[in-house]
Amino acid sequence: MYESRNKVDLIIEVWEKLDCESVGRIELEAIEATVRERFGNAAVDSPMILARMLADEGAELRHSEIMELYVERASDRPYDAAFLNILDTSSMQKAFASIRRMENLRRKFAADKDREGMRQLREIAMTAKKELSAGTAEEKEVSEWLTIWLGSPEVFENWIKLRRGAPDYISKFGDAGDLGE
Repeated sequence: MYESRNKVDLIIEVWEKLDCESVGRIELEAIEATVRERFGNAAVDSPMILARMLADEGAELRHSEIMELYVERASDRPYDAAFLNILDTSSMQKAFASIRRMENLRRKFAADKDREGMRQLREIAMTAKKELSAGTAEEKEVSEWLTIWLGSPEVFENWIKLRRGAPDYISKFGDAGDLGE
């Protein structure tokens, strides 16, 4: 039905085939459905991004509908604020502080019996662990920390104290391994 080979062209093609002068909720949802069908859920941009793209092509926007759709969708992501910048692995000190924040959040989720929060927190840690495992010596070390935290979060604090005293840790990281507790 649609001939476009990339997402941007597909968005514009769908809009043109809708043959509408103004764009609001219905049009954006139709475009999202087509993009999702062709490129998968991860390829679907937020309503604001789609609206801006179409406005640049000359579409007149029904702002209130677009804003309503955006706000509705934003309220469906209750964890965004909690996870915003939760894990900083730019240094060992920042990674250590991040894991501590993650542990505090994990404890809160556990107390609240929030399985979805726990799942998303684990997913963040597992993704970072995988990305760091092939990096520098410091990144590999932080990957190991995440492995321990994921497996036994309750013992992480005691384990890291022991780890920092290990001869191989001291020889690899020396003062760089000071976590500034």
